Amino acid sequence: MVYSHDAFGLGNLRRMLSICEYLLKDQTDLSILLVSGSPMLQAFRLPKGLDYIKLPCLNRGQSGTLFAKYLGTELEETLKWRSHLIHSAALHFKPDVLLVDKKPYGIQKELLSTLEHLETHQPKTQKVLLLRDILDSPAKTIGEWKRQGYYQAIQSWYDQVLVVGMAELFDVAQEYQFPLPIVKKVHYCGYIRKSPQGLNRMELRWFLRIKPSEKLVVVTPGGGEDGYPLVKAYLAGLKYLPNQVKVRSVILCGPEMPLSQQQDIQTQALQFSGVEVQAFTDNLIGYLDAADAVVSMGGYNTLTEILALDKRTVVVPRITPSQEQLIRAERFMHNGLIRAIHPNHLQPKTLMQAVIAQLEDRATPSLELDFKGLPNIANQLSNLFLRPPAREPALA
Repeated sequence: MVYSHDAFGLGNLRRMLSICEYLLKDQTDLSILLVSGSPMLQAFRLPKGLDYIKLPCLNRGQSGTLFAKYLGTELEETLKWRSHLIHSAALHFKPDVLLVDKKPYGIQKELLSTLEHLETHQPKTQKVLLLRDILDSPAKTIGEWKRQGYYQAIQSWYDQVLVVGMAELFDVAQEYQFPLPIVKKVHYCGYIRKSPQGLNRMELRWFLRIKPSEKLVVVTPGGGEDGYPLVKAYLAGLKYLPNQVKVRSVILCGPEMPLSQQQDIQTQALQFSGVEVQAFTDNLIGYLDAADAVVSMGGYNTLTEILALDKRTVVVPRITPSQEQLIRAERFMHNGLIRAIHPNHLQPKTLMQAVIAQLEDRATPSLELDFKGLPNIANQLSNLFLRPPAREPALA
């Protein structure tokens, strides 16, 4: 059973779906139930062996304040409803392993009753917490984890903590001051690499009629809810392209970009030749593979997928309500993996200059990323079936 809360964007969902798909290929006798609040679950093709339960959607917007995204229900009522659905799923599905994304107790402790039920009635169920490479600034994360009791939750409830990242770039255990009993449970698995599922690089470039003399730039703000300024700046920057640089552009707005903003982008794009605008694609990896350079925000999935394909990229990270993307962009840029522009300094001309520089850049990064995340996660989870839980007493 996999829990992915997804209150903002598509990153968590896409990451968890990648893990589920790989596990199903790796383990032939596996069934996975995904429990998620993402509004985009139905847009993805699910493999045999994977089913899902859709929770009522929550959103935290750019302010960080949680609210029911679509229903006119109060937050407390919606959380209680979600908690009952998760608990019921665990009660009837009886998972051998519970894989929890990011939050040990779920959103607002909506997982607590499920954890208590499994501990009492199904103690052999192994509980695994999955963390991405960077959660937020250390000061903010440590404060939140202390207030929410996450350190104690991990020691009391969880058998393993899997980090989809590299300690060389960001040592989660050290940066977030994990106590020694928790450090012993941490395994760094490396970054996740996905394979294209639709048209490949050459097929997409043929489909888009990209000439040998042209460069393809793909612009992706992830889910798109707060991606309008990035796309707007890119379109405005096209007028600064030198005549000798022939660029075609594909803009993927993201399914959560407001319709009015998508329409505005469509209108602006009409001013330029060689610009195609799409709301959403389920083959983002294929488009990234077809690109010569990418303009993106700094989300975990998007950035690692770009770098797994060895693409040059310009990153404009999100800086609110979390510092996660900014920290990742700074660490990656420090190691020569990307170019980054702080959103407060985002200007059309500056952005286009960075894009041109990336199209011409052939420098070698100072750090090689480990992209064995999926097989390493599969190995760790497979090992859990072979041993009983052995947890230490809870921290005082």
